Amino acid sequence: MDTIGGQSIQADLILRRLRDEPSLEMSFQPINPRLPSVLRPIQRVKYARTLPTFSLYCAQLFEALRKCDIAHVFSASYLSFLLAPTPAIHFARYLGKPVILNYHSGEAGDHLTHWPSAVQTLRLADRIVVPSNYLVEIFERFGLQAWAVFNAVDLSTFKFRARSSPRPAFLVNRSFEAHYNVPCVLRAFALIQRRLPLASLTVVGDGPQRATLQRLAGELSLRNICFVGRVQPEHMPAMYEEHDVWLNGSEVDNMPMSILEAYACGLAVVSTNPGGIPYIVEDGRTGRLVQCRDSEALAEAALEVIGNPALFAELTRNGLAQCANYTWDLVKQGWITTYSGLAPKGTSLYPRQT
Repeated sequence: MDTIGGQSIQADLILRRLRDEPSLEMSFQPINPRLPSVLRPIQRVKYARTLPTFSLYCAQLFEALRKCDIAHVFSASYLSFLLAPTPAIHFARYLGKPVILNYHSGEAGDHLTHWPSAVQTLRLADRIVVPSNYLVEIFERFGLQAWAVFNAVDLSTFKFRARSSPRPAFLVNRSFEAHYNVPCVLRAFALIQRRLPLASLTVVGDGPQRATLQRLAGELSLRNICFVGRVQPEHMPAMYEEHDVWLNGSEVDNMPMSILEAYACGLAVVSTNPGGIPYIVEDGRTGRLVQCRDSEALAEAALEVIGNPALFAELTRNGLAQCANYTWDLVKQGWITTYSGLAPKGTSLYPRQT
């Protein structure tokens, strides 16, 4: 679980919580297993590690699948789909194990359009489960039936704080990938600072665009901006506590966990509107949405939220209420139902009553 991101957070939550169910026995197979000590230095070399890590993953995966009744396979898109979910699906089919393909990527439409082999692989899964109705609709376009089991937000981890006088303390926490368009947030923040010189922006994350983003911050003469790198999930509640507005400029997205976490902590959500985001953010009710790539509109929406405490209070109150759709109890029922439909004949799964 050392890869920071929404998939690892959800996998960890599902694994921890379902282990408490008396009718289930859960295990976990990482896609990046640790190499033997003699080969460990190779694992720090980006391309050299691929073949030995993949080989060890396949060997451990095959052995793990032999011992299980159902394979629950987490999946992203493109090359990641080829390297991790594809072997899991084929091995499980060879061993006669039912497969749940749990697909999370907001790039599904482009992935399935340009990688037709992925569509054929997906047809081998017994169930395709996605975390949003947006992806249900995307899969329908390719003749694939998917079921939605939403991501869960652990409300015991995050504490809601009402802010009567919101401050211009902004937070963005996305990976530094092109499709998340963090530069749009930096350009919006430059416009915000023209009106609110004391405004601050904390940038959480890392990735291939790190140097580009830091250079852009200098070109825009941004003040009060802090690049803090990756933050472990257990430290994110404290990060949310220190800020009042969550900003996002993504161009491709599905169901960002950070939106649900911002809701749970009382931050106002101001975002662009790609993919699945409008399915969890209602403009003017639970947050503010603007068109993709429009940094001016993003800045204006953020300034409106900061300058109108009544609007801020309404958005954050409704955002917290929205979290009720993503509690673990509801999500658990979805997984128990999914597993029950694929369990060995004669097996019944009874979720513990709460």
